[in-house]
Amino acid sequence: MLPEPAAVLNPVTARSTEPSQQPSQSPRPVARIAEVAVHLPERTRDVADAERELHRRNPKVAPRLPMVSRLTGVRRVHVADDDQQASDLAVAASRTVLDRAGLEPADVDLLIFASATQDMIEPATSHITAAKLGVRAPVMDVKNACNSVLNGIEVAEALIGTGRYRRVLVACGEMPTRGVRWDVPDRRTYAMSAAGYTMSDAGAAVLVEATGAGGGGASGRIDGFEDDLAAELAGLVGTAGRPSGILGSAFAAESQHWDVGMLPGGGTVNPRDPERTYFEIDGSRLREAFDAFGSGPVDEALAAAGVTMDDVALVAVHQVAVTYLADVHRTVGVPADRTIVTVADHGNIASATLPLQLAIALESGRLQRGDVVLLLGLAGGISMGAMVVRW
Repeated sequence: MLPEPAAVLNPVTARSTEPSQQPSQSPRPVARIAEVAVHLPERTRDVADAERELHRRNPKVAPRLPMVSRLTGVRRVHVADDDQQASDLAVAASRTVLDRAGLEPADVDLLIFASATQDMIEPATSHITAAKLGVRAPVMDVKNACNSVLNGIEVAEALIGTGRYRRVLVACGEMPTRGVRWDVPDRRTYAMSAAGYTMSDAGAAVLVEATGAGGGGASGRIDGFEDDLAAELAGLVGTAGRPSGILGSAFAAESQHWDVGMLPGGGTVNPRDPERTYFEIDGSRLREAFDAFGSGPVDEALAAAGVTMDDVALVAVHQVAVTYLADVHRTVGVPADRTIVTVADHGNIASATLPLQLAIALESGRLQRGDVVLLLGLAGGISMGAMVVRW
C-alpha cells in the first residue's frame, strides 16, 4: 500500500463539471500509460533530526536549529539500504508494474532506465536493471536530472509512434541520498549542500503501450479498426469513453543555467576527486531560473492536446519544497487545488516524483478512467516538460 499523501488540496468531487469550451475532437494518441508503480524504501530519516546531527558533527558551520526542514517544509525522506543500488529500486517497481499488467519480462519490447541516478558510469544501468528483472530486449538509458522519467515517457511515445515497439517499460531508480555531504568544512559548502538534506530514494516504473493508432513494433502489427471506431464513438458516450493516451506535450530548456545544480564528480571534468562527489546546488539561482520559464510549455502542451486547464483533473508536478509549490502554481498557472503534495513526507525523490503522485492518485481514487492529467517536470540543467495524458 502506498502512503497517504501529505496533503490533497481538493477532492476530485470538488472539480467543476462544466464542459470545456474547446472542441471535443482531441488528437488520436499513439501511446498510453498503461500502468505505474513506485517502490519506497521502508527506512526513513527525519530531516530535523538529521540537521541536529549535522550540527553536532559540524558545530561551527551548521546551524543549531533545523533550518532546512523549517524553510522547505520537508519532514521525512526515504533511504535505501546500504547494499541496495539504483537498479534494485527500479526492479522492485518494475515487477509491480508487470504483475499488475499481467505481463512477463519477455513481454517487454524495450526497457528504458530513466533516472538522475545510475549504478555506475559504465555500463548503462538499463543493462543491469534488465538482467536483474529478466528482460531480454533492447535497452537504453535516458538521463536528464529530475525530468528523466518524463523524458523517458517522451522517448517511449516517439518510438512507439514509429512502429518500432509496442510495449516500453520506463524504469527508474533514484538514490540521491548517496550524494549528500554530512561533513561540511565551511558555511559556503553548507549552503551549497543544504538542498541535499531533503533528497530521498525511490524506485518507479511506467509501462507505456501502443494504442490502435500506434505502429506494429516487436509484438506484430494489429489492425486498428476497432480502436478507430471506438474513437469515433467516444464523443457519444462522454469523457470516460474517450480513448486513453498521451494527448500532447512540450519541452523546453535554458541550458545556460547548467551550473546552478550539479553533482560534478565522476566525469571528465572531475574524474577522481572525492570532494566533487556531493551535490552542489544554488537554491536561489535555481528558483529564479525556473520562474523564467513562465507558463509557456504548459500552454503549448494543453493546446497540442486540445484541452484547457479547466479539463485537467490532476496536476502531477515535480516538488523540491512545500514552500516552492505556491510559486509554481502562480508562475505556471497550475491550480493549487488539483495538486497532491508529496514532498513533505517523502522528500525530493527526483524523477520518481511524478510516478509517485500518479500512484497515490490511483490508489486513493483521485484519478479515474477518462480523467485528464497534466505531468509537469522541472529539472536541473535546467529544463521543463509538460505532458497531457488522458487516463
